Amino acid sequence: MTSRRQWRAAVVLVHLCVYLAATQDQRKALFPSAYRIRRGTVLLQNPAFQRSPGNADLLFELLLTGMQILGEDAAVWIPDRELASLRRVRHLEVICEDVLPKRLPDVRRLTAELDRRRRRPLGGRDFERTVLTLVFAAQMLGRVAERRQKEVWAEAVFRLFTAVQRDLGVF
Repeated sequence: MTSRRQWRAAVVLVHLCVYLAATQDQRKALFPSAYRIRRGTVLLQNPAFQRSPGNADLLFELLLTGMQILGEDAAVWIPDRELASLRRVRHLEVICEDVLPKRLPDVRRLTAELDRRRRRPLGGRDFERTVLTLVFAAQMLGRVAERRQKEVWAEAVFRLFTAVQRDLGVF
């Protein structure tokens, strides 16, 4: 009888370990660079910008002022110097510089992973990063001139927008 209980406990423990490993791998798969330690940054691992409703308002205000998420070389350009000087904006810069995918293959990998996870809601940080990636992809769509590149970026924008809608329960 005791060995049967031990066997069940071992099976439950193994199942729990596999489940925890699988859920952690799912988070890492969306934005793997968020889990890498970067030198010289304010936040070393898994940074997040929105920690309160005020931060959400700040992000909205930054986007309304014309914030640009630039390509691989530079990170963020904010035309309003007063907003750009806020300490909280440094966290956003770290996310945009080090976490968001900025190359088209990386953005397409993200959209494929989001399509694969249709039924699971995104966590707060993954949702924030997906929205910021959507903003970046939409800005890239406006920057590229070649027709084929525009089509591929437009598809990425559409797929990211669909993922955000689906996560919000709108679609």
